[in-house]
Amino acid sequence: MLFEPYEITPYSDWSDPELRASFADELERVRGMLGRDYPLWIGGDRVDTDAKLVSTDPCAPDTVVGRTAMGGAAHIDLAFQAAEQAFASWSARPMAFRARALIKLAAVMRRRKHEFSAQMVYEVGKSWAEADGDTAEAIDFMEFYAREALRYARRQPITPYQGEDNELVYIPLGVGVVIPPWNFLLAILVGTVVGPVVVGNTVIVKPSPKTPILAQKMMECVEEAGFPPGVINLLTGADADLGDALVDDARTMFINFTGSVRTGTRILERAAKVQPGQRHIKRVQAEMGGKDALVVDETADLDHAAAVAVASGFGFQGQKCSAMSRLIVVDEVYDDLLAKVVERTKALRLDAAENDGDVCAVIDEAQYEKILGYLRAAPEQGEVLVGGGAADRPGWFIEPTVVAGVAPDAPLAQEEIFGPVVSVLRARDFDHAVEIHNGTDYALTGGLCSASRDRIARARAEFACGNLYINRKITGALVGIQPFGGYRLSGSNAKAGGPDYLRLFMLAKTVSERY
Repeated sequence: MLFEPYEITPYSDWSDPELRASFADELERVRGMLGRDYPLWIGGDRVDTDAKLVSTDPCAPDTVVGRTAMGGAAHIDLAFQAAEQAFASWSARPMAFRARALIKLAAVMRRRKHEFSAQMVYEVGKSWAEADGDTAEAIDFMEFYAREALRYARRQPITPYQGEDNELVYIPLGVGVVIPPWNFLLAILVGTVVGPVVVGNTVIVKPSPKTPILAQKMMECVEEAGFPPGVINLLTGADADLGDALVDDARTMFINFTGSVRTGTRILERAAKVQPGQRHIKRVQAEMGGKDALVVDETADLDHAAAVAVASGFGFQGQKCSAMSRLIVVDEVYDDLLAKVVERTKALRLDAAENDGDVCAVIDEAQYEKILGYLRAAPEQGEVLVGGGAADRPGWFIEPTVVAGVAPDAPLAQEEIFGPVVSVLRARDFDHAVEIHNGTDYALTGGLCSASRDRIARARAEFACGNLYINRKITGALVGIQPFGGYRLSGSNAKAGGPDYLRLFMLAKTVSERY
């Protein structure tokens, strides 16, 4: 066995006062590094530009987290040249060599674990526990995919045939483009990069312009871990300058995207067009949005269900594609559960991420205004019981909001808001709850709180979602344990952190030799 068996990275125990004091010190150290300038990373070279993309702290928008170079057409061409050159040698390396590279990268990041978490606190406004979980997940992706890759290097089980040597082998696709989101700015960034890379591809990474600095920190680790130049290239800049150009380029073999439905479907449409000189069909893995729901029936433990609902709805300000934005409750316990959810929501502490608030600022002004637009319309769609507007403090803070009595077809119950807004829907009975649960364009996460084995069996069979969680929160999928990804308009069902993921970035080749 090349590596020890895979185990998930344990989360930090934030009840430990020594750990809290240590992390507070790390926050101060990282604060002292804010405001620096960062380059593009192309073929192992750091490339600077006059134009800069500025990243700011959503909890304190006047605080500059960092400034990064802005890439353009010339840098795209250089990045493709570097990635194509690196592919020739990287793809020829044994799978075990590349797997070891991931293990080394995980070790480097593990040593800097709290630094990365502290960076997230400032760049995206994550609470301490949310940031810690993001970093742990990034490490887990590297550890898990390193081990998974070895399966594809073994002789594959095909039926023997007398007089012939038949073999099925897997080979990498080539140069790909990785477009990760801003919300899981480390975990999804790392996972969508190292999965394709470990099986022999090379990549050009374009992080969200909302959160470009943590990708710079990842590249520092890539360099320290000894990855050959050009295997992973980083282009930061404006979406308008980089996005379409990278997707359209004839040299792009695949696009690995996580983000909005609007952007994902645009990528799918553009990638389907064969460009001059293109001799392949581009593959697109697109993980997109959700309108996720938790169903609570009359047999459930209501105190537990309320805790699960609040954690699922308001963790990281609801800025997760898996976050619960619909709470569907059967009529018999609707009022009782609603009262408990309201009480718990009112107890949430709104504060800066640096102070480890329960609910912190949303990512930026654009998202802030979008959410407020939904909240201004909320009284026409239901009864606002908690929150309902902006918090009276600097930064992009929005009050955690509960809107009761929302109709299943209302915008609050159908459209992805991506903020701290939970709509509560009354179901006549469990059959009606199933109908409401499945009544959106999305199918990402779903959940059920129930003590009924019959209801649980029905949820397993009937709930339309890629990840179903029973009697627990509906966020926080663990790498290798709960492969993550949805269907319908939630995406291509790539199942990150699962046994099928790496196959998406390889070609299968059959070789048959007669004796």
